[in-house]
Amino acid sequence: MKKYGIVSRSYGNMTVAGAAKFMKAHGYNCTELCMAHPDFGGWAYNGISALDENGITKELTKEKADIMRDNGIEVTAFGVFTNTLSPDDDFRQKCLDSFVRCMDFAAYAGIKNLTTELGFRPDKRGITTDVYESDFQRLKESFIRLGSAAKERGVNICIEACVIDVIPSAKRLRDFILQINKETGLTNIKAMLDMANFIANSDEDDVFKYLAPYIVYIHGKDRKVNDCYGKILGEGEIDWVKFFMNYYRITPDIPFILEYTNEETTDLTNERVHRFTKQAKANLALMGYNMQGL
Repeated sequence: MKKYGIVSRSYGNMTVAGAAKFMKAHGYNCTELCMAHPDFGGWAYNGISALDENGITKELTKEKADIMRDNGIEVTAFGVFTNTLSPDDDFRQKCLDSFVRCMDFAAYAGIKNLTTELGFRPDKRGITTDVYESDFQRLKESFIRLGSAAKERGVNICIEACVIDVIPSAKRLRDFILQINKETGLTNIKAMLDMANFIANSDEDDVFKYLAPYIVYIHGKDRKVNDCYGKILGEGEIDWVKFFMNYYRITPDIPFILEYTNEETTDLTNERVHRFTKQAKANLALMGYNMQGL
C-alpha cells in the first residue's frame, strides 16, 4: 500500500514526537493529526476544542506537523470532529468558530484537509422524523459556511458520515456533497470514507461506486452490522479482501489510515492488513489486473 497510516490519537498517551517515532518504526507513512496528545491537546469530540486553554496556535500546529514530517509521516488531515448540527444555535456557532480557527492553524501548518463527523444531539443520535428536516437544513448551512471559509484558506473539508447519523449512507453523502456544489459552486467539500460506518447499509462495492471521486482518505476500522461502536480491523463483518480489491482497482493512491488500533494492537492489525491486502492483490492478478507498483 502506497500510503498506509494510523490516526495520531491511537497513541494519545505519547507526545507527538513519541507517536511519530512509533509510527515510523511500525511502517506507517501518513496520519490524521488530532489534538489528543500530552503536548498537543484539547480536542473535544462532538464539541468545542479547548484551543486557548491548551495553547494551541498556528505555530504549535506547524511544529507538531513538522515533527511528523521529519519522521517520514505525511499529515494527510487535521482531525476536528465537532458538532455541525446542534439545535443550540449558540453552541453550534461556537463549534463552527472553533473549526474556522482550526482551518487557520492547518493552513499555516501546510495541512490541506480538515475532517469532521456531522455531530449529533446529546439526547438522541440518528434520524427521527420530528427533527430530520431541521437537522438536515442546519447541516447544510454549517457546511456551506465551513466550505466557504475553507476555500478562502485553500483547504478541504472532509466529511465522515455514519449509518447512525443524519447522512446514513455512501449515496446520501454523495448526494449531500453534490447538493452543496450545485447550490454554491463549492468543490472543496469531500469525503473521508469509513467502511465500518456504512456496513449496515452500504457494501464494499457501494462505497466506491458513490464516493470514489470525492474520497480524500480512508479510515481503517471494523464493525459488526448491528453494532453501534467500531472494532479494530478484522474483528467485525467487513469483507476486507473484497474491500481492498476495490481499493486497489479504484483508489490505490488514497491514504488508508487505521483507527481504533492502539500501541498494544498495532502489530496484530498490521499483520491482518498485510494478509488481507496480499489476498486481494492475488485475486486481482488472477483476474488479469496489473498489480505492479501496488
